[in-house]
Amino acid sequence: MSVIVVVNPKGGAGKSTLATNIAGFLAAQGQPVRLGDADPQQSSSLWLSLRPASANPITAWSVDPTALVKPHKGAGHVVLDTPAGLSGKALKDVLKMADKVVVPLQASIFDMYATRGFLDALAQSRHAERLDVGIVGMRVDDRTLAADQFNAFIASLDLPLAGTLRDTQNYVHLAVSGLSLFDVSPIRMERDLAQWASICEWLAPTT
Repeated sequence: MSVIVVVNPKGGAGKSTLATNIAGFLAAQGQPVRLGDADPQQSSSLWLSLRPASANPITAWSVDPTALVKPHKGAGHVVLDTPAGLSGKALKDVLKMADKVVVPLQASIFDMYATRGFLDALAQSRHAERLDVGIVGMRVDDRTLAADQFNAFIASLDLPLAGTLRDTQNYVHLAVSGLSLFDVSPIRMERDLAQWASICEWLAPTT
């Protein structure tokens, strides 16, 4: 069993988009996958409720946001979407159960510096040596000054960049039907799947 936690204390970072597509990727590999949603907004749970029966199966993992407990060993791969503002004991409990931590981060100066303290704390956590942590850049346009600033910011950290994703309506359109990039024809999502290649490679040891 592996537990992949998607976390960033800042709201609007893209946690649910990342969590649902990671779950979709794992399911497309034929792996047993459970998707947990500890966010009061329940975006990932909504996505899962919209998922068609014909899609690769993903099971809901019922979690209590106030008392997170590590799932039993037979749960297969578990992906956990977390709430904004996660800190203190709740954050420690999440890190304690995690095997991989994915941090979505937008290429905005406000997002980067609002997240800096969390990233530094994560790198210095007593769980840091055990955890496999990766940052995923969200809504990154490589042609912009914001992307240059984002890359400089990442270079200043002690954490690796798993990959970057562009700003596209593909994720929005797929979410309406409870689908991920990995549930539709690769030809339709060729550009986005190319961006996911390094992220999938980073996730590969858990599959």
